[in-house]
Amino acid sequence: MKKIKQLGLIGCGMMGGSFALALKRAGMVERVVGYSKSPNSTEKAKQLGVIDDAAASILQAAMGSDLILIAVPVSAFAEIFRSLQFGLAKGALVLDVGSTKQNVMAAATKTFGVLPPNFVPSHPIAGKERAGIEEAEADLYVGKRVILTPTHETRPEALELAKEIWQAVGMTASTMTAEAHDSVFAAVSHFPHLLAFAYMNGLGAQQDATQFLQMAGPGFRDFTRIAASDPAIWTDILMANRSEILKQSLALRTSLAQMEKAMQNEQFAPLKHLIESASLVRGSWTMNKTIPLDDV
Repeated sequence: MKKIKQLGLIGCGMMGGSFALALKRAGMVERVVGYSKSPNSTEKAKQLGVIDDAAASILQAAMGSDLILIAVPVSAFAEIFRSLQFGLAKGALVLDVGSTKQNVMAAATKTFGVLPPNFVPSHPIAGKERAGIEEAEADLYVGKRVILTPTHETRPEALELAKEIWQAVGMTASTMTAEAHDSVFAAVSHFPHLLAFAYMNGLGAQQDATQFLQMAGPGFRDFTRIAASDPAIWTDILMANRSEILKQSLALRTSLAQMEKAMQNEQFAPLKHLIESASLVRGSWTMNKTIPLDDV
């Protein structure tokens, strides 16, 4: 793969900044031009060596870039695409880091009429609870997986280049449909975040919350870690994928009701069976970074 002459980075935060740093470390990019709504973020990104030049607008970041990465909350994609339609260089590859895909692709289609053939929707399965350019690191994507959701409109050459770029920053690339993506990640990522947020709110609303928290240990820490995630980002994600997330909420309510009923009726054997079932599923699971998802 030839070196990228210019990366147009739209969104100078942790995800976008890490991507730029990883490409720089790999010697894959000559110049990075960054844009952020917050001038402070752009200036900080320049000070940290994440970007080489600051752009005053989305259009300015896109002009002359042969690779564009959109790293903003998913609710902002419509605005991004409206600006990009006037500044995309011919043949420029467009990637994103959005955690939901159907709404992102719908926003692109609404603006361009069809899904741009050089836009390869992407979701890198990586991140931190903390946001901001200060949290950017070149190793963020190493050993992780990225999901690509191309359609029949996607140029095969663009898809192959996208895979090469994500692999260059250390990721394993898999493909699936946008519909399957949103369903899968509602179950294994989005709904668990909703549950963690709701649990912490329920705990925090109780009179003895301070005492409870003082006694909390490793189990509490592990279960609630994701409740510290960025509120703005996760409000966008939960709203964007709400139909799939609400399906998962219904499934949980059914399962929880079964356990509550067993406890209320002092049914030890049914309760133990439900716990054993959960333990078996969790005990047999291991995180597979290379699972083939193309047929999901």
